[in-house]
Amino acid sequence: MNDPTESCEPAEAVESLLDAEREPELPFVVGVRLRAGGPVYDFDPGPFTLRRYDRVMVDTDRGPALGTVEVPPLRRRAPRRLQRVVDFADPRDLVREDAGLQRRNELQRNALALIRDRELPIKLVKVDPAAAGDKVTVFYACEERFEHRNLARDLSSALGLRVEMRQIGARDEARQSGGVGVCGRELCCSSWLREFEAVSVKMAKAQDLALNFSKLAGQCGRLKCCLRYEYETYVELRRELPKVGKSVESTKGDGKVVRQSILKQTVTLRRDEDDELVEVSLEELVERRPDA
Repeated sequence: MNDPTESCEPAEAVESLLDAEREPELPFVVGVRLRAGGPVYDFDPGPFTLRRYDRVMVDTDRGPALGTVEVPPLRRRAPRRLQRVVDFADPRDLVREDAGLQRRNELQRNALALIRDRELPIKLVKVDPAAAGDKVTVFYACEERFEHRNLARDLSSALGLRVEMRQIGARDEARQSGGVGVCGRELCCSSWLREFEAVSVKMAKAQDLALNFSKLAGQCGRLKCCLRYEYETYVELRRELPKVGKSVESTKGDGKVVRQSILKQTVTLRRDEDDELVEVSLEELVERRPDA
């Protein structure tokens, strides 16, 4: 008869198999802002110990770029292969950054002067020179479609650079301009929001917000992006409550629902017996069945 211990694997082998099945450790990811008011991008911090507000050089699709650490390294999942932090910025990098900002401001002043001289129906939003210094991208806003080929040619002649014109919408204009929202925080679109998603008045209604457009609109003049952040939660919470106009039974008396309090998860009833308004929770009411 075989010894049963002969078929058992050594403890080291079992531990090795368990280690192989364990999920690999999450990588460190650091958030870096490449320009003032711009979005925060994820990078691989490499071997560097980084803190918030450190100035660093990073690899980008357009070559090395200077940025500021906004989110210190944390272990978390990365949606894609990340480009790396190359090194800490040195004084020469900061001098080049300052010279680039001065150059950008000069180009913007010249472009704005030309647009005003021509009395063109467009709004200059931003002038973004390429790192190589041979090209500049001009972002502008216009209520209607604007034929910009003549302006691009004149700007190219005036600035001595190749010029690319890009017409952008109201939301992209707010993203490029940056600013602070009524909440007191930096605009979502210019700080962390990568893509714009559809926002509708239905989302405001679901959250019982007053349909006052001046309060629902953001800096861009469109509905605030934050209206959709809690929308799904409100939809789920509302689903548990009986609808307004529904007749229900409760421990405080039977009546008809006249108001919902979504976050409190209560409803206000107009009681049948005395026409009084009473607030009841989910635990205190039961929807009246059709055969009741």
